[in-house]
Amino acid sequence: QGSGFFDHMIDQLNSHAQIGVSVTVNKDGEANVHTSEGEKHAFEIVNRYAEEDQAKIMGAVGAALGKELSKLKYPSGGRTSRFCCPLDEALVECVLTKKLDDEGKLINFTLPPYGKYPVNRGRALIGKMKTQYVETFFSRVAQTSGIDISLVKVRGDNGHHVVESAFKAFSRALRNLIDGVNTNDYACAEYEKMWGVKSESYTSSVELCREGKLERSTKETSILVHVLLDGLAKGPDDSVKVSTGIETMDHFVSILAKEAKMSIEAKCNGDLYVDDHHTSEDVSIALGQVVNTALGTKAGLNRMWCAVESYGDATVEVTMDLSNRPCVTHDLSLSSNPNGEEYAGDLSVEMLDHVIESLVMNSRSTVHIVEKKVGKTVSETAMATAMAFGKALRMCAAVDPRRAGRTASSKGCLDK
Repeated sequence: QGSGFFDHMIDQLNSHAQIGVSVTVNKDGEANVHTSEGEKHAFEIVNRYAEEDQAKIMGAVGAALGKELSKLKYPSGGRTSRFCCPLDEALVECVLTKKLDDEGKLINFTLPPYGKYPVNRGRALIGKMKTQYVETFFSRVAQTSGIDISLVKVRGDNGHHVVESAFKAFSRALRNLIDGVNTNDYACAEYEKMWGVKSESYTSSVELCREGKLERSTKETSILVHVLLDGLAKGPDDSVKVSTGIETMDHFVSILAKEAKMSIEAKCNGDLYVDDHHTSEDVSIALGQVVNTALGTKAGLNRMWCAVESYGDATVEVTMDLSNRPCVTHDLSLSSNPNGEEYAGDLSVEMLDHVIESLVMNSRSTVHIVEKKVGKTVSETAMATAMAFGKALRMCAAVDPRRAGRTASSKGCLDK
């Protein structure tokens, strides 16, 4: 497209929507630019139209892409698909609604400012792409595709990642729209066909027998954690055995495992005569490590998902990416909980925060947690988080047979 960063964003459709997209932009009367392998990434070639009218170029690319998207086969009837994409410094929500006849519209667009540098303004230029025309691109995609598009920045301090999160969220939402599925709609026939217990995905996942085990002893704790992903596929819930000496911790880990459909044995004999710190920390570190071990290279997996769950009055959404770039961001009412609670049951609130961080960092995932509704107690918030975390993990870890063992990444691999 004559702009390196914009070209990189379009490529997200290939990796995350799993559709083949190739775009060529030329000036009127100009022949196609043919490049050698060595010239393919040359700055002057990739950014050859950076000084041209980017509003016109990005609008034209959006219109052409939307026209081709309108030709794809979608399930009958008007459908809606929602997806959030978590990057370490951004979270963008995309909602797509396929119209039956009319032109589509860009319903919401709240991405600006693109990052916090400079303050109150964000980035005007990423590489050689002018950020003000990202809206132009998506507006034209919506118009010619017949799809209403909403792009809402939930959070984001890094301009590059805000735009990247938007394109990835759009691509993932588009894939789900084509498949006829939607995050948090687990009852529809299309979901059962794609991800249900009789699906190729489910069978392939179970056949991998993915497991991880860790045993270690220190002066502070003696610990054993053994997990089998999809271990509850055929077995009963008594395949979840957790005994840490902290009741709240037992409940948190058990709920997470059941929602993830993984069997688990977790035992810890810790120095609870000191306090809850070492026990809860070591259990969550070990759990994250064995989950990461069980996931292996993560090639061929669905990789991303977002899940909303409720427990009591609390409702929490967890958006997860098996990225190998560990980062967690949340807005849970822990330090500011309405009752001023210091403990969630028998687990201190500060350690609940640390448990979540340790679990995410050691599973090498990117996780954003959004509190949709505050619970009456911190315990309710904790268990809603565990449920959503487990459900998101289950869907991220699912094998996507269409990927044929390839990594879901425009880079072709995940960070080591």
